[in-house]
Amino acid sequence: MNLKPLNDNLIIKPIEEVTKGGIVLPDSANREKPEKGEVIAVGSGKLLENGYRAAMSVKIGDKVVFKKYSPDEVKVDGQEFLVISESDVIAVIE
Repeated sequence: MNLKPLNDNLIIKPIEEVTKGGIVLPDSANREKPEKGEVIAVGSGKLLENGYRAAMSVKIGDKVVFKKYSPDEVKVDGQEFLVISESDVIAVIE
């Protein structure tokens, strides 16, 4: 992947939905935007007024829950990724 997010942006790979029976639901079956994903890349942090950068609270590999309509969709090498601001992340899934 050749995407490097800037400032407080994250690149997220959507997590596929799996039913209790183990069936993976394709995106076409669920027209709602995904709300969960895995962090693939993180930016350098938000630039503060004093010139310093705020540390990011998520790291590569974290699985996160985010606001439903906040991500922008990007396709790279045939794969779909989401670009989202760190402020739109609601929680880290542990």
